[in-house]
Amino acid sequence: MARSEDDSPHPVDRHVGRRVAEKRIALGYNQTDLGRALGVTFQQVQKYEKGSNRISASKLWQVAQFFRVGPGYFFEGLADTRAGLAEGEGNAYAHDYPSTRHTIEIGRLAPRLSTARQRLVAEMVRELTDTPE
Repeated sequence: MARSEDDSPHPVDRHVGRRVAEKRIALGYNQTDLGRALGVTFQQVQKYEKGSNRISASKLWQVAQFFRVGPGYFFEGLADTRAGLAEGEGNAYAHDYPSTRHTIEIGRLAPRLSTARQRLVAEMVRELTDTPE
């Protein structure tokens, strides 16, 4: 079942798609480049990255080969879950934000800052987004 009860993409499909998008952007490829390598259109790549279409095992293997990573890379960041747990229990995903060049760059640069400056940046972002601490 590719969709959850509310007819939105399954959280694992969204996570895998997000990891594909993050890696693609980090390596400097666009969706057309990846689509050509996989033999699909850039629209299909968009659907994979949103999680609205599942990536088959063979396509995921091709993506991993193109990016020169292991297939497990796309599942990194999922919480350690045990068989038999219901999907709705707890948050099994490390992040749930859209991957853009900017969010990836922020995530890559932030660890280079001192702890004090990281705190300042976090406060600024909270202020800009009207998000309480």
